Amino acid sequence: MVDRSSKAGNAALRGTAAPRRVHIKSYGCQMNVHDAERMADLLAGEGYAEVDAPDEADLVILNTCHIREKAAEKVYSELGRLSAMKRAGRPDMRIAVAGCVAQAEGAEIIRRQRDVDIVVGPQSYHRLPALLAASRAGKAIDTEFPEEDKFAHLPAPDRRRLATRGPTAFLTVQEGCDKFCAFCVVPFTRGAEMSRPVAALRDEARAMAAAGIREITLIGQNVNAYHGDDGQGGAAGLARLIAELAEIDGLDRLRYATSHPRDMDAALIAAHRDNPKLMPYLHLPVQSGSDRILKAMNRRHDRDFYRRIIDETRAARPDIALSSDFIVGFPGETEADFEDTMALVREIGFASAFSFKYSPRPGTKSAEGPDDVPEAEKSARLAALQALLAQQQGAFNRATLGRVVEVLFEKPGRHPGQVAGKSPYLQAVHVEVGPEAVPDHLGRILPVEITALASNSLHGRIAGPGLGRIGGKAA
Repeated sequence: MVDRSSKAGNAALRGTAAPRRVHIKSYGCQMNVHDAERMADLLAGEGYAEVDAPDEADLVILNTCHIREKAAEKVYSELGRLSAMKRAGRPDMRIAVAGCVAQAEGAEIIRRQRDVDIVVGPQSYHRLPALLAASRAGKAIDTEFPEEDKFAHLPAPDRRRLATRGPTAFLTVQEGCDKFCAFCVVPFTRGAEMSRPVAALRDEARAMAAAGIREITLIGQNVNAYHGDDGQGGAAGLARLIAELAEIDGLDRLRYATSHPRDMDAALIAAHRDNPKLMPYLHLPVQSGSDRILKAMNRRHDRDFYRRIIDETRAARPDIALSSDFIVGFPGETEADFEDTMALVREIGFASAFSFKYSPRPGTKSAEGPDDVPEAEKSARLAALQALLAQQQGAFNRATLGRVVEVLFEKPGRHPGQVAGKSPYLQAVHVEVGPEAVPDHLGRILPVEITALASNSLHGRIAGPGLGRIGGKAA
């Protein structure tokens, strides 16, 4: 039995004075990246400092993703390496598995890898201190869906720690999903949809802005289903939350991900038109262009519905960059179904996208039937789709050549004297400014004339006054 009291865990851990180090490796989505940051904040209060490599750590946490089979198998492969390290002379090193694989396969993880000390689901990581204390006596497992709000039990992010992470940050506003797409494990690993109160999010965003963060991405498994307590007896939608956060001084950019077409309401579309702090970028997964496959996927929309949403959004913000997710080789997908997907991609045009071969996930509806599209056919379809999407991304990027975009500089580039940042359209942009000038550019939003294209990024120079600008207002 695990002591679920965080206070008990805190007291037990503080009894050890020696410095402790933690290495957290995240797989998968932006939510996991943010969860890893919150785990680090929580453990910092227990005396743990973050380190870059597992062989330097007293505690290693794998923060896992269960969306695709390959993601889960990567975790088991990494656990094998950690087990070998532990047995080769690191017997006191603790190994923890967190996230969605932990939630879905807790018992299996312990069965396959006995050197794992802690298994904790994504809704329970606020209990890590107690689990660490309990793991001294044996395996500590917590994969329940707690009734309490984990965010109410997490410490407020420390201003100094926020400042070290750069001028951009994620903010979890919503978790879970009620859509039950036939291929997706999220409802089983993250639970039902839950939205955080507006006031709590406003306070957290203000703290971020005070620490120098200039861009926040609002995240959730189904973020545009947000319906948080507005403090007045009602629920606020995502558009209203964006409007509230846009009033915060020092916060210059807002984004959100990931969305579902059924929750893309008129107010949110209007926000892209009316709110200058909401960046012209929309990630809206469609998954397939075939109505027959969309129905089998239980997506609750057809291609015409998706196309209408895109048309309305483009009418509100003509320069918006569109991104999407695609699955090829879903059970029963014929060549004609795949061609419907290719036709939809050609019709809409995407600035970027994520595409994958279907893999059955245990517990999902689609896994109950045969995985009947041959692997070779899946690979061929994926290659064709990715070639088309790469072509469209290249065309979108080429359209910025010679133009000026506002770039938020986030970090030094790979080469000396180079700074790297993001355009309003989430394009990576690199600029040469000289080694001494790099620190002066970090955290600033500046106009950049795009002068060249690389395979996955843009190159430019700081622009002077008088040049035409796109994508917002210069700082």
